[in-house]
Amino acid sequence: MRSTRTAGAGRFAPSPSADLHIGNLRTAVLAWLFARSTGRRFLMRVEDLDDRTHTDIADRQLADLAALGITWDGDATRQTDHPERYDAVVDGLAGSGLLFECYCTRRDIAQAPRAPHAPEGAYPGTCRDLTDAERDQRRDETGRPPALRLRTDTTSHTVHDVLHGDYTGLVDDFVVRRGDGVPAYNLAVVVDDAASGIDQVVRGDDLLSSSPRQAYLARLLGHPEPVYAHVPLVLNADGARLAKRDGAVTLAEIGLSKALAQIADSLGYAARSVEAMLDEFDPQRLPRQAWVYQPG
Repeated sequence: MRSTRTAGAGRFAPSPSADLHIGNLRTAVLAWLFARSTGRRFLMRVEDLDDRTHTDIADRQLADLAALGITWDGDATRQTDHPERYDAVVDGLAGSGLLFECYCTRRDIAQAPRAPHAPEGAYPGTCRDLTDAERDQRRDETGRPPALRLRTDTTSHTVHDVLHGDYTGLVDDFVVRRGDGVPAYNLAVVVDDAASGIDQVVRGDDLLSSSPRQAYLARLLGHPEPVYAHVPLVLNADGARLAKRDGAVTLAEIGLSKALAQIADSLGYAARSVEAMLDEFDPQRLPRQAWVYQPG
């Protein structure tokens, strides 16, 4: 399925903490197919803000994607090339009184009492309304710099997903900058997508629950909400998320031709190249269940 070019863009945004496995590669293929079939540009972004990421792994990831036949417009970008982009947004939110310091650990949040109507996993508001004296006390007690959380005015937000329909999820006072100064994922992804003109987000359905927070923040910053499509994950034989421990799962281990064939077969396609898959691609006919991967 092919279309004339539009002004928008899709993207794939790997985090270079490990080599891409067949599940990551399948999601990248689907992101490319969604973008190209709708006439969008396709961009590549290396999400390397986390200190567990590595430049050599990023280079291998990009090489694997190119070998698979995935093409992108312009050079791949890296988040670490523009830290000022995130700082500017955080400073703007802080200047509008929309951020507050939080000294809570995940354990603190899990053990904190919350209102009976509060959604499961929601931030309980522990640090939201601290006085200056209480904030100083928390800082002295914890001995660590605070994270910055967004002071939201709702508990939920609804997004529309091409594959899942309307999805309503939690929007609490979520972190926008971690205590170590690194921009949080929910902020970085919104800022990067807006800066690059990305209006189509295709990724694994494990990230569907984070979309309401991101869409809420995008609206708050004056950006349009992107078109979402969260595709099924690839699982191992035990029904858990695929990982390197599951055997031959990377492109180097599987081999290019076999990997392409496996991805095509999982989607019900006869094509054996990414480019040829465009002629068979139809979002409404995509599998809705996870692909259980069997190495060998």
